[in-house]
Amino acid sequence: MRLRWVLTVFGLTIAAAALQQMEVTAQTAAQGSQPALTGFDDKSNGLVDEATHAADKKTFDEVETIEEGLGPLYNAQSCRECHQNPVSGGSSQITELRVGHSGRDGRFRNPRIPIARGAEVITGRSLVNDRAICPNGQFPDTEIQERVPANETIRTFRLSLNLLGDGFIEAVADETLIELARSQCASSGGKICGQVLRVPVVEAPGETRVGRFGWKNQHASLLSFAGDAYLNEMGITTRLFPSEITKLCNVAEEPNSKPGPDGLDDLDKFARFMRATKAPARDQVRADTLPARRGSRLFDSIGCATCHVRALTTAPAGTKINGGMFTIPEALGLKTFNPFSDFLLHDVGTGDGIVMVMEEHYGRDVYNIRWKNLSSPDSDRVANKLRTAPLWGLRLRPRLMHDGQTLTLLDAIRRHRGEASEAASRFERLNRGDREALLEFLRSL
Repeated sequence: MRLRWVLTVFGLTIAAAALQQMEVTAQTAAQGSQPALTGFDDKSNGLVDEATHAADKKTFDEVETIEEGLGPLYNAQSCRECHQNPVSGGSSQITELRVGHSGRDGRFRNPRIPIARGAEVITGRSLVNDRAICPNGQFPDTEIQERVPANETIRTFRLSLNLLGDGFIEAVADETLIELARSQCASSGGKICGQVLRVPVVEAPGETRVGRFGWKNQHASLLSFAGDAYLNEMGITTRLFPSEITKLCNVAEEPNSKPGPDGLDDLDKFARFMRATKAPARDQVRADTLPARRGSRLFDSIGCATCHVRALTTAPAGTKINGGMFTIPEALGLKTFNPFSDFLLHDVGTGDGIVMVMEEHYGRDVYNIRWKNLSSPDSDRVANKLRTAPLWGLRLRPRLMHDGQTLTLLDAIRRHRGEASEAASRFERLNRGDREALLEFLRSL
């Protein structure tokens, strides 16, 4: 009797997954969309010509110097340093450190990191930088290295993210993600409910959009995302983030990044580079094998595809997004891509307890601006939630999960709890051959 019940449920799950895929396919055909370009060839997806893309890649790869504004506190000297596997813009093994502590009310509190022998305290961010530009020859007695105080007991590492194909993600309409969250929650009976956050678009003060970039979905715009990283990971100030984390040891003119002869600064070129990248490609040789094809069906049937959504389609060309600051071009409009993510926040039992810090991600003036329909990203509701990790390019990642602490696909699946508990349990109930087939499918991504 129990076997019949299991088979019935299993069959219904397969039917539901097949129906969902048919609906996606029908919707794509109705919209007249085209598949997004994929590959690791460093070529443009058509957004710009190859010469412009190569020049933008050079800016992305450029090593910054102290004279150009590097630091005073920083983690990397170039964008490529954290996003380079297998090509510029890809993921990497590089992690960043985030910390904080719980207040008396049990809520997350941002850390207070003393530098300069306690003369200054870094606040307003959960990020702790690994590097500093001094002491040096010009400032031999200034010590600004950040070190974590013992009372900052909430601690985590976060892996650098893949950026390839991010232009397609940015071009997905807010309504698509909102509807995905609604239908996901309804179809699961409230067991799986992705959270949508409306976050500030820094280049359009007062405007918000559904977040989709970063482990906490802290950004919706690639320009905002680039400005955040340029300041907090490299210490480079820009028109969007003009204030240094600390003035100690600082000698470069502010803002560090200024427009060139073409009227564009580094942020514009970083964003254009990411928007022009192709999406990560499958290992088609492996994907075409019988085990991987069987594993693909199992991936759907046990419920993995509920959050690791196979296909999304971008909004039509000509659609204005990011508070009207960017218009979706033909190269990104009505393109269907396969990220294996819903780009929503979920609690799958791996949350790190860190709450998004408004000042860090949107600048020091964030609280002086009235943001339309702003969600509460500083709410503890997101403390143990993370964005569903896109699985495209998975085979190229030697370290897994948000913290890089998981090394095998099997262990990654077994770490899933919370909203992913039922899918993880169904995986465990598969026979050995089916489990291996599903893992083979994941190795093809």
